[in-house]
Amino acid sequence: MNIDRLFNALTISAWVLLALLMLWLFVRATQKQGVAAGIKALFSLRVLLFLLLAVCISLLSTSLVFIEPQEVGVVISVLAPRGVRDQPLRSGLHWIAPLAEQVIVYPIYWQTYTMSGKPLEGEKVGNDSITARTSDGQEVSIDCSVIFRIDYEQVVRIHIDWQERYTQDFIRPLTRGLVRTEVSQYTVNEVNSSKRQDLESTLDRRMREELENMGLVLDAFILRNITFSPEYAAAVEQKQVALEGVTRKQHEAEQIKIQANAEAEATKVKAQAQSEALRLIAAAIAENSDLLTYQYIDKLAPNIKVMLVPNNAPLILPLPELEPATVPTGTLPAATGAPTAPPSPTPTP
Repeated sequence: MNIDRLFNALTISAWVLLALLMLWLFVRATQKQGVAAGIKALFSLRVLLFLLLAVCISLLSTSLVFIEPQEVGVVISVLAPRGVRDQPLRSGLHWIAPLAEQVIVYPIYWQTYTMSGKPLEGEKVGNDSITARTSDGQEVSIDCSVIFRIDYEQVVRIHIDWQERYTQDFIRPLTRGLVRTEVSQYTVNEVNSSKRQDLESTLDRRMREELENMGLVLDAFILRNITFSPEYAAAVEQKQVALEGVTRKQHEAEQIKIQANAEAEATKVKAQAQSEALRLIAAAIAENSDLLTYQYIDKLAPNIKVMLVPNNAPLILPLPELEPATVPTGTLPAATGAPTAPPSPTPTP
């Protein structure tokens, strides 16, 4: 409890005790000597001394003012030419002229004034966001906060111009007006893009200038949220979905292109390998012509027993490994794809 509150409590206690003392003296004197004696007892020396003490305590209480460290006091004085002292009172205990001066305390700590669309988030209950229109006619709702404090050197001016209405009557309408003015300089796409930072910077600069002119110090202007109309939000969502589809198609096309290039490269390598193999085979055949005949025979099916070969090709067949086949009388096996020869007549003995 600071000292001025202590003196206020003492003042109240002194006047209550004085009233109880006078009541007790009046009742006792009246019971003994009548009403006249009771009234006379109210003006006794004891009552007058106690009254003087209560008055002194009251005057002392009104002449002492304690200012908290986070506050500053403006002295309203009938003794000052303008009705107010030019210099405010800083933190600490101060003397003022009792009954002739009065102190009004203002905070000098940082204050935050918020306007938000959420019912319980801002200074006012309900939707308190700022509705503005962009340069292309789109409607947006903006949530913002202003962090500021009173300049100690300008607190007397604040009191004269605004008193305690500086938040509602100056900060609030100034912020709403500047936000609407600056938003109207941008299109809705710019507000929804990197231009948002430019918008916030411009509002911070303009708010700082306006508050400084009125004796206030701005710490920061915060653009908390921008809400677009449902139609624009749906259009942006559809556009984003379309862009994602195009991106996906481009990615798929890129993958197909990469795969095709890989397959083409593999085919090229395979063709080069086959070309080299054919070159080596041709060189080998040129050195040894029997190699081609060997390869021809090696590729024949293993279950072929009889076949027609060109008349100029040498017959190289593993005859011992051929299985004997039972041929019906009067018929001869024919090679696949060759005409069947007629049976020879049996000679007569």
